[in-house]
Amino acid sequence: MKEAKIKIRNVSFYYGTKLALNTVSLDIYANQVTAFIGPSGCGKSTFLRTLNRMNDLIPNVKITGEIIIDDVNIYDRQIDVVNLRKKIGMVFQKSNPFAKSIYENVAYGPKINGIHNKKVLEEIVETSLKRAAIWDEVKDRLHDSALGLSGGQQQRLCIARTLAVNPEIILMDEPASALDPISTSKIEELIFQLKELYTIIIVTHNMQQAARVSEMTAFFYIGELIEYGKTKKIFTNPEKKQTEDYITGRFG
Repeated sequence: MKEAKIKIRNVSFYYGTKLALNTVSLDIYANQVTAFIGPSGCGKSTFLRTLNRMNDLIPNVKITGEIIIDDVNIYDRQIDVVNLRKKIGMVFQKSNPFAKSIYENVAYGPKINGIHNKKVLEEIVETSLKRAAIWDEVKDRLHDSALGLSGGQQQRLCIARTLAVNPEIILMDEPASALDPISTSKIEELIFQLKELYTIIIVTHNMQQAARVSEMTAFFYIGELIEYGKTKKIFTNPEKKQTEDYITGRFG
């Protein structure tokens, strides 16, 4: 097995006094898709947000344990959270393009990071839109409002916006749950292509989706990591009865 990109060691997470995640440990590997599955409220989105410290934005939370990315504990006091979030992009459940042009949506991150050369920005925008498999659909209307795109196109634009700041890791929180089947299959195809360049972690309610796009799957239940392993094994021959019950639809 290759070296882990992310090492999670005994991570527990509290909202006030409520324990939301209980001593979670696992390794996540580079250039693979790792899926987090489990019923609503089981902690998978909370856990996803510990990986880029998005939970820091919520008052009265506490985290214990270690999350080590490229040999650095991201909860060290010296960590620059802004730089961390450049390295770890995030795509949300509901597409959230800015009320700006398609071009400005993608150029926004690079501009904030100090890139103002018009030619460089144009190259970043084109490359990001191509990587997000939407360039051919929008290249003739880059200066139109992003809000005029369909839901599926908006989500791919949000992926392009994430790619524009050149992250190493992409977190996706139910990226296709609000989309129709055709848009969903485009997003899945895109995830499959992007793992060549990025480490991808996806939270999904859709088990068929997890089975289609991921190499590794983690099953969460009530704040516990019940089972983690190769997706094929989790779906065909899980070790824990709880995993099997969830996958076969006995609960969830």
